[in-house]
Amino acid sequence: MVLRSYAKINLTLSVNKKLKSGLHNIQSVYCLINLHDKIFLKKNKNKHFDQVSFTGPFSKDINKSNNSVKKVLKVMRKNKIIHDYYSVKVNKKIPVFAGLGGGTSNAATLLKHLTKNSLNKKILSKITRKVGSDLRLFFHNQGYQKNLKSVTHLKKKHKFHFLLIFPKIKSSTKSVYAKVKNYSKLKKTFNKNLAVRKNFIELLINSRNDLQSIVEKKHKILKKLLFNINELKGCHFSRMTGSGSTCYGLFVNKNSSLVALKKLRKKYPKFWFSIAKTI
Repeated sequence: MVLRSYAKINLTLSVNKKLKSGLHNIQSVYCLINLHDKIFLKKNKNKHFDQVSFTGPFSKDINKSNNSVKKVLKVMRKNKIIHDYYSVKVNKKIPVFAGLGGGTSNAATLLKHLTKNSLNKKILSKITRKVGSDLRLFFHNQGYQKNLKSVTHLKKKHKFHFLLIFPKIKSSTKSVYAKVKNYSKLKKTFNKNLAVRKNFIELLINSRNDLQSIVEKKHKILKKLLFNINELKGCHFSRMTGSGSTCYGLFVNKNSSLVALKKLRKKYPKFWFSIAKTI
């Protein structure tokens, strides 16, 4: 069995407050994109242990003994969701420590497949606590994270084209959140009609990622990179995703994103580039 494990992009991200648990409450409009890892899955017959391995361009950055795949299999077995043991090989094409949610996506993809998308809220909450708070995001292709416990899908799915640029700066989510000093006001709901593409894009342009300025202060190149993306023809806006350091531009169509890629690849030859679209 071969599964596709998709990356996510935070189109907006606001940090509202620090919770007693030490985590931060966030709100985010996000989407999954066609950049993906491949997961090769099969049952381990006559073996009472899981075999988990990683290959591909970003496999060297994975903690082989403590990773999201091992965590989700362990917690599923502990809660008697699964009883078999598995061989799991993950071909990593999503950059690691880049704000694209690759590790959590791997866990969510296995979880959805092995449970056939049938999970009660109580069990999902248990698994989320063990694997990561953004696990819920990967159950919707386009969604709105109202808080750490509530994610809803957007009724109207829009087709967007992106240019992704990873400057190969490993950004620690924990250290970025530790530097949050100011908090955004909690939004109760989105008032605009997000089913209308023009309204949706306007909302995104007028929003931001609260973590971006923190990462920009530490890595000056990001501010310059985002400015360079935003200046290119056909770009609606540029932003960092998650806690970084991947930056992206939302473009009017695929051709404009390809033209932008060619121009910026000459300027930043050592960075990782990809064209992506919503799934």
